[in-house]
Amino acid sequence: MKILIICTGNSCRSQMAESILKSFDENLEVFSAGTIIEKYVNPYAVKVMKEVGINLSKNYPKNVNIFLKNKFDFVITVCDGAKEICPVFLGDVKKYFHIPFEDPANAKGSEEEILKIYRKSRETIKEKFLYFYKKEIFVF
Repeated sequence: MKILIICTGNSCRSQMAESILKSFDENLEVFSAGTIIEKYVNPYAVKVMKEVGINLSKNYPKNVNIFLKNKFDFVITVCDGAKEICPVFLGDVKKYFHIPFEDPANAKGSEEEILKIYRKSRETIKEKFLYFYKKEIFVF
């Protein structure tokens, strides 16, 4: 089972979603990519994922173009910007999904206030991807 998760920058939401989905089932091949990639994975995302035992410190943003010739069972966009661009994704895909999440990178405030928003994003991503995993992958 091959899954590609796409976001605009591939620095936060898609990175968290990729690692969370992998944590559900080690047999899944899960990748994430961006349409306009950032230089590095968001440090707040790294921090809040580490709190739940997932290490993103060696991850790096990847451009969606490197996956265009790959076959995927699922391609999932996690932000509206990527959804608008993704119809140009030419890879061989069985099913497309759009599971949007607010961007925690827009958070303002003290470090603790910002971390609270990232934790909420992490938990929302986990909840929605667990639902996706149970509903789509088990019946696939």
